Amino acid sequence: MNPYKTREEVPVHETWRLEDIYEDIQAWEKDYKQVEELTDQVKSYDGNINSGESLLRYLKLEEQMGYLYRKLFAYGMLLSDLDTRVTSSQALRDKASHLGQKVSSARSFFMPYLLSLEEELLRKYISETVGLEYFEKELYEAYRYKKHVLLKEQEEVLALMGEALSAPSKIFGMINNADIKFGDVTSDSGEKVELTRGMYAKLIKSEDREKRKEAYEAYYRPYKAAQNTIASTLASAIKNNVVTSKLRRYSSALEKALFSDAVPSEVYENLIQVTKDNIEPMHKYTRIRKEILGVDKLRTYDLNVPLVQGVEKDIPYEEAYDIMLKSLAPLGDDYISNLKKFKEQRYFDVRETPGKRSGAYNMGLYGVHPYVLLNHQDDIRSLFTLTHESGHAMHSHYSSKHQPHITAGYSIFVAEVASTVNEILLIRYLLKTTEEVQMRKYLLNYFMESFKGTLFTQVMFAEFEKRIHEKAENDEPLNVDVFNSIYKEIFAIYNGKDLVLDDEVKYGWARIPHFYRPFYVYKYATGYISAIQIADKILEGDQQTLENYLSFLKSGSSDYPLELLKATGVDLRKPEPIQHALKIFSDLVDEFASI
Repeated sequence: MNPYKTREEVPVHETWRLEDIYEDIQAWEKDYKQVEELTDQVKSYDGNINSGESLLRYLKLEEQMGYLYRKLFAYGMLLSDLDTRVTSSQALRDKASHLGQKVSSARSFFMPYLLSLEEELLRKYISETVGLEYFEKELYEAYRYKKHVLLKEQEEVLALMGEALSAPSKIFGMINNADIKFGDVTSDSGEKVELTRGMYAKLIKSEDREKRKEAYEAYYRPYKAAQNTIASTLASAIKNNVVTSKLRRYSSALEKALFSDAVPSEVYENLIQVTKDNIEPMHKYTRIRKEILGVDKLRTYDLNVPLVQGVEKDIPYEEAYDIMLKSLAPLGDDYISNLKKFKEQRYFDVRETPGKRSGAYNMGLYGVHPYVLLNHQDDIRSLFTLTHESGHAMHSHYSSKHQPHITAGYSIFVAEVASTVNEILLIRYLLKTTEEVQMRKYLLNYFMESFKGTLFTQVMFAEFEKRIHEKAENDEPLNVDVFNSIYKEIFAIYNGKDLVLDDEVKYGWARIPHFYRPFYVYKYATGYISAIQIADKILEGDQQTLENYLSFLKSGSSDYPLELLKATGVDLRKPEPIQHALKIFSDLVDEFASI
């Protein structure tokens, strides 16, 4: 159980150094005022860009404004995530969000202006103006959006509505992080204690079936109670997305979501279809689980308990970090030495504390360094989370170091590759270094669960998103009954007939924050598929793949995601990488069954 009741109890070296962004609130306020001034300067270029020199001046101002704004927002977000109950932190974040609307509004004129230029004139500006070549790729990329950019007045309206359009996500965040209370469950000592997400992650794996059931029911009870509110919130988010997609003349919300990465919808649809075509090993795994647990009816609260008991031990944070470094050694000395510095320089906020945002994430901040949020529980799952988020952080570090500001950021699509390569290297390391049969079987079980959570479950979520968006696009109603029905149906398809579906299953959609970032979760699956191929080749000693992969980490957004991945040897336009990963899962199930 988590020993920390307040943030003050957490050792300083396990907390963020936010002073690396701003020494104090006064420094934050100074940049805030500067961004306000920059928004006025940027807006003054509306109608006044008529040469290569004026175009360059505008772009430099806009980049400076964007850089400072990201620092402002990052500071407010990180501070508020440490304790979502602190109103002053929330106020700072809200103030930054409000400024973000001004930033968007100030530059909303530019895209319509740019697309009104003849390409020949733009080429003339670039060829004649020293410095514009820095922005060349971004300027030409804008022409891809020509069909989807509205008139200047319409863009201004959408920019002003940005806060309202993002409201459902913020509302769900407050419900999920601040308002949801899970009630009490029974501790190992027989006492009643308040359930937390971190505690739930442990209890749902308990050998005691009654404890699992109690925790499961307690966890879903508040979501069931709030189902109508959350359904309205999610329906609003989906409808906002569908309306915006139509306004921008996309054929669907899916096309809009994939457009920036230049990913054809066939990649998304192919992922779902190939996975479902090869779903039998997943059903076999469910049958094996039922047999090993020896239950007449396999319930959803039985799905997370390790099938091998008595071998897992606590892994303190310091030990977890050392294990991670050893497992990632195949990535080279430079990778490891940088990752050591991350810990020493307090890039991680480690412990779960009351009010802290749940889960884990990495925020790369250009010109500063990555920030990683954890809720570490000293177990193997937390070891994998640490390793996963460190992959994101190293990607941010390398891209920021080797790319200029304009291409240092990277798509979420490729981000999941960097994190998951780390996870695969870790599980392969653990399997290689254990000789004890039961421990090997435990790790195989963990690997299969990793496949299930990162590939199968995310594809299931992706199909759910696709279907509910299609309903909105066809003007069909979206409400709690629709969400419950679709989610339960898809859950049954992916998990097989050997699982009895408890009532709580149908409320699973209500707890997923990623649904407020449309068509995002499939990238976990494509990342996992890509990572399997890359990591295994690196472990086979393929030096070229290692070099290509390290170059990939340094590439930021210098090319489209599918092209960056193709350079590592992974072509996601084809079914083969998906089939390869699913074959590995099938082999794991077979090996596990044979031991």
